Amino acid sequence: MNAPFQDSRPSGEKLPLSVLIAAPRGFCAGVDRAIEIVEKAIEKYGAPVYVRHEIVHNRYVVEGLKEKGAIFVEELDEVPDDMPVVFSAHGVPKSVPAEAERREMIYVDATCPLVSKVHRQAERQIEKGKHIIFIGHAGHPEVIGTMGQVPEGQMTLVETVDDVGKLPFGQDEKISFLTQTTLSVDDTAEIVNALKVRYPNIVAPKAEDICYATSNRQEAVKAMAPGCDLVLVIGAPNSSNSLRLVEVAERLGTTSHLIQRASEIDPAWLDGIGTVGITAGASAPEVLVREVVAKLAEWRDVREEKIRTAEEKMVFKLPRQLTD
Repeated sequence: MNAPFQDSRPSGEKLPLSVLIAAPRGFCAGVDRAIEIVEKAIEKYGAPVYVRHEIVHNRYVVEGLKEKGAIFVEELDEVPDDMPVVFSAHGVPKSVPAEAERREMIYVDATCPLVSKVHRQAERQIEKGKHIIFIGHAGHPEVIGTMGQVPEGQMTLVETVDDVGKLPFGQDEKISFLTQTTLSVDDTAEIVNALKVRYPNIVAPKAEDICYATSNRQEAVKAMAPGCDLVLVIGAPNSSNSLRLVEVAERLGTTSHLIQRASEIDPAWLDGIGTVGITAGASAPEVLVREVVAKLAEWRDVREEKIRTAEEKMVFKLPRQLTD
């Protein structure tokens, strides 16, 4: 971490502030796709279009879609039979589209394709007679959706290494594991290692379930945080991948704050600070990054530098019903 910045400028003159901006940051391909699905659904079916759960975990994005004609609800029973509904990027239990079909509703599934990949893996493991250990955060919509892909009782959630030690299965039982896509890469590696030690024959997914965007944003923070006195993470408090970015910075010894908008920045955070790092979770649009930089520039003489650790070119296709 840099040495604390000392004020040696004449009174009234802005102190310099180095601002390091992580790249990649912000929207991932799954979020881009989900937002476009809602916008296209409104174009095709007309407003209003209902959305079950926040399409992505970002208030700014949700409010923008509300202005265009989206109505957000938590459960399907809040949607009239004759209105189209979009399922969020986090995925839903199988019971939700089944209920929509029973009610003969028009529905569009905006589940991120990388989450859908985990769903298909879960189905295949159950077909092979395996019990699934699922690494994730209890109550998160993605976890609820994934656990809802298999019959009740055939998937067990673990959140920590300690949870692994409490599992009731013997070493000879047929078990496999899968993970939520937005976890801490380092924490998950520890849990996976504990599972493999306890269950040497456990079946792993063919490829890591943590998505490319989550991994890339954590790597960018790892590269940026050691050179910062403070890291600001733009994201929602219910955004798993954003919370993980705060943790990554803090573990490297750099103070970090999660903010939703620039208005949440406390000017006192900049006292004695010479370098601030900025990143954004996968649901946070770039306009909020620029808003934060502009706010910092009100107080300090900002000098920007980008810290890039990867290039992202992933694009996901829209559902056929919106492109035909």
